This record gives sequence, structure tokens and C-alpha cells, in this order.
Amino acid sequence: MSEIILITGGQRSGKSSYAEQLALSLSEHPVYMATAKAWDEEFRMRIKRHQERRGPCWTNIEEERYLSHHDITNKVVLIDCVTLWLTNFFFAARDREASVDELLEEAKSEFDLFTRQDATFIFVTNEIGSGGVSDNPLQRRFTDLEGWMNQYIASRADTVILMVSGIPVTIKPQS
Repeated sequence: MSEIILITGGQRSGKSSYAEQLALSLSEHPVYMATAKAWDEEFRMRIKRHQERRGPCWTNIEEERYLSHHDITNKVVLIDCVTLWLTNFFFAARDREASVDELLEEAKSEFDLFTRQDATFIFVTNEIGSGGVSDNPLQRRFTDLEGWMNQYIASRADTVILMVSGIPVTIKPQS
């Protein structure tokens, strides 16, 4: 039976560390599905630090968009992170000038295909819409895309945890 856990919060709120600890508490050999694209040298180093911190008990999969192409049946899989995953959809579609609605439907479809597998899914995402409204139209489009996708994942999640300054606050199911 599958389970979906969503861990959300601001940048540097402790989301990834908490998600890794949770995955290791559920499996001796969890899967880490990294969605990041190495845009520059600083980001390559960030990815390398994450990989070194995890250690050899993890199965690492790098996948920028098509999560469903990987069979993770009966595994615990940590997807880090939804924000970077959506960024990859966003920039892959810039030549065809896809609307936010089109991108959202693509991401929802891929999410649904992926989560049909019998597994425990731990999704990490960012709450990027908690601040003010940007004066940059591109940034507003992305914030809309992520906000709606976060809502979609949360609506399907069994558990949603908000990280606040390194402290996990369970917001679904409510106690």
C-alpha cells in the first residue's frame, strides 16, 4: 500500500535533513530521487555536499522530470525537491510558451503516474509564495505553478509536515 508524505517549508528550514531522517527510519536502504539540474559550479558543489552527507545506504537516482520512468515499487523514496522538479518543467517549456495551466497539468500527470506505484513517497517542497508578490512576471508565473502543485500534492498526501526553523509541525492529518 502506498503512502505520500509532503514536507514543506521555507529555504533552510530543515526540510531535507528531516526528510532524510524520516526515510532512514522507514528503510535501511531508501531511494533518493534528486531532481536538481546543475545550473552552475556553486550548485554542483551543493549537490556534491548533499550526496556525501547521505552516504552509501542510499540508492541515488538523478531525474529532472520523468519520475515515473523509475520503478520504485516497495521502496521508500525521497523526492528532493518539487521546486527544482517544477523548474525543469518550466524551463523546458519556455520555447513553446506554455501557460501555467498547461505546465501544471503536465506536472500533475507525471505525479499521478509516479505515485501509482506501491511505495512510500516523501516529497520535499518549498513554500515560495509566503512572501510578497514579485514585480517579475516570470517569477509570479513560477510561484503560481508551485503553489498550485503544492496544493495538489498536499490534497493527495496522507501526511503533510511544515518545517519551521528545524521543527516539524504536522498539519495533516490534524490531531
